[in-house]
Amino acid sequence: MWFWKNRGNLGIDLGTATVLVYAEGKGVILKEPSVVAINRNNNKVLAVGEEARKMIGRTPGNIVAVRPLKDGVISDYEITEKMLKEFIKKAYGKSKITAPKVIVCVPSQATEVEKRAVIDAARNSGAKKVNLIEEPLAAAIGAGLDITKPNGSMVVDIGGGTTDIAVISLGGIVVRASIKVAGDSFDEAIIKYVRNKYKIMIGEKTAEELKVTVGSALKDSRKLTTTMKGRNLITGLPDEISITSNEINEALKESVSLIVESVKSVLEKTPPELASDIIERGILMTGGGSLLFGLDKLIELETGVNVEIANNSVEAVAEGTGKVLGYLDKLDININDEEISLIE
Repeated sequence: MWFWKNRGNLGIDLGTATVLVYAEGKGVILKEPSVVAINRNNNKVLAVGEEARKMIGRTPGNIVAVRPLKDGVISDYEITEKMLKEFIKKAYGKSKITAPKVIVCVPSQATEVEKRAVIDAARNSGAKKVNLIEEPLAAAIGAGLDITKPNGSMVVDIGGGTTDIAVISLGGIVVRASIKVAGDSFDEAIIKYVRNKYKIMIGEKTAEELKVTVGSALKDSRKLTTTMKGRNLITGLPDEISITSNEINEALKESVSLIVESVKSVLEKTPPELASDIIERGILMTGGGSLLFGLDKLIELETGVNVEIANNSVEAVAEGTGKVLGYLDKLDININDEEISLIE
């Protein structure tokens, strides 16, 4: 387990699909699915994270595996609080440090009610002080961009529940957009496509595997075929069929188009001087959803701007919160209050 002295602060990327915890002085020490297994009979938490994820679709009637976050925000407050408590406990291990200072990432257009829910959940999980930082700002910092200079940088962060797009300059967000289309939407689109075309029902895990192994955002950029197993809706029996990359591309077309259009919309609203910087510096993509094969090339083709995927795309947001942890005492001086909410 991890131990450190006088460094009890945590940065938390509270994602719809995955929670990452950054410990000050240690880096990302926890990365687990945002899933909780609950016993319906007594409302007791049986498992959290990876252990709970393995139960999805495999539990008896009295046990339910749930995702307490939807579209990047809390959908089940009570279960989210229990999940956070377990993750904070895992992060500290046997350490006696309690009541840490915590920074939590939120979507760039989260409402005040949604932000308050995150703050309350973190406080009730043991945090002494809670700061909120917008995801694209954290992603930019985590990916190594110097956001303090008067240069325009564009970040597209595609998580599990939301895609956050932002143009950043002088430590603040100039233009932003957040849509509830991201990695989970890709999985749902694949499930729907397979059900409609082949009359076969597949689960979330199978859809995600298809997305990763043969999925593509750009038609004809990948020519692969794989087999998938599911339940035939006509016979009710297990069935197996082959599916191609272009079929997955067809399934993802609508979701991918919404992301591309949002990127173009933000570019259209960007001030000319900053737009010039973005043309020169390119667009940076972060988040697990950015790894969808061909998505970066599609955005390049549609916008005419070079697109680069961060080397640490999955961990960028969590690492960004971690870098900010070292400046907690100076947040109100060095960082725009509109971008990071300091809660006393």
